[in-house]
Amino acid sequence: MQVASELMLLQKLWRGLLALGAISVLIGSAAHAQNLDQGKSAAKLFADGCATCHRSARGLAKGRFSLTLFLFLQKHYASNSSSAWALTSYLESVDGARRGQSRAAAAKPSPPTGDGGAASLLDRAGSLKPS
Repeated sequence: MQVASELMLLQKLWRGLLALGAISVLIGSAAHAQNLDQGKSAAKLFADGCATCHRSARGLAKGRFSLTLFLFLQKHYASNSSSAWALTSYLESVDGARRGQSRAAAAKPSPPTGDGGAASLLDRAGSLKPS
């Protein structure tokens, strides 16, 4: 009976050592993991990870909140949170520059045309006499 209990104790000891060894291997490999995105610009991150499916960065952030875009990129495309924020900022800046250009173009007055402007329509309407 005493031999059986010693054998069970020895089995528990081996299991514990095996579990401890597996944990140390996992922790050791995680400690040596490299950040492959470190030092890359946001444009380079887009070119490396997104340009395969998306020809341009324009419009990808359109209508999205920064936080939801960040969380999506972090979960699916970026290797860490700093890369996800860099990509988020880049996509928003590309769309922001485009929006700024369209607003400036809308604020710029168009040159008057002589053949279809509002003034020529009023002149035509004014010259017509009711019957």
